[in-house]
Amino acid sequence: MIILKLGGSALTIKDADKPTIDDVNLERIAEEVSCYNQDMIIVHGAGSFGHIHAKEYAIGETITDDKDKSNKIKGMSLTQASVQLLNYKVISKLHEKNVPAIGMKPSSFIVNKNKRIDECDTNLIRQYLDDGFVPVLYGDAVLDKNDEIKYSILSGDQIITYLAKDLKADRVILSSDVDGIYTDNPKTNPDAKLIDIVTKDTLLTTTTNDNQADVTGGMAGKINELLELADYGIESQIINAQKEGNIKLAVSGKAVKGTIIK
Repeated sequence: MIILKLGGSALTIKDADKPTIDDVNLERIAEEVSCYNQDMIIVHGAGSFGHIHAKEYAIGETITDDKDKSNKIKGMSLTQASVQLLNYKVISKLHEKNVPAIGMKPSSFIVNKNKRIDECDTNLIRQYLDDGFVPVLYGDAVLDKNDEIKYSILSGDQIITYLAKDLKADRVILSSDVDGIYTDNPKTNPDAKLIDIVTKDTLLTTTTNDNQADVTGGMAGKINELLELADYGIESQIINAQKEGNIKLAVSGKAVKGTIIK
């Protein structure tokens, strides 16, 4: 069984001022995913569908008063509705490619505590997998047991870590908008070199340093989650979803350029 993470930046126009699908990428990615016909779970990011409302209403930050709580409730509702719409668009495209995708709303069965998963019932996911479905989950806004915040954002990366351990996944594939982990930020330094393998002994930093790997932006959080998986003996790989054919190669178990976390 594999868990495939589709980054929100690959499925949506992430910097858009309103939720916007990247139709060309979604079409291609769905086609490549359809090449895999064994047990698979897909987790996708929220992209421009989730981040706009979550940021505007400061979901996950301390509630200051009743007015702020009311605003955050509104923000929760808008965020959940927006990411659920993205999930519908993703699974609809997968259906066109004959993938038996079934959308699963994380906020309906996952509760956080201090922004980390505290409760998660995976029984339904197991049943859908056993019957041949492809469960499709996504980053969501969920209830949080910390009374000072009450609501928080659940990232797709955190979902991957939890499910991989609980369901004993064989492989985890993370698709990003870069080839993997580099010696420096490849978007700003053309001389940055790709690191083939990262372990807990690899020196990681969020600042430029010739002797350390660069994990700027959202990559740092992904690496921390994947290193936790490595402690459980589950290998993962980061690949570039923007490059045609990469996802098809990765889900098929074939060699593809990227970084392996082990």
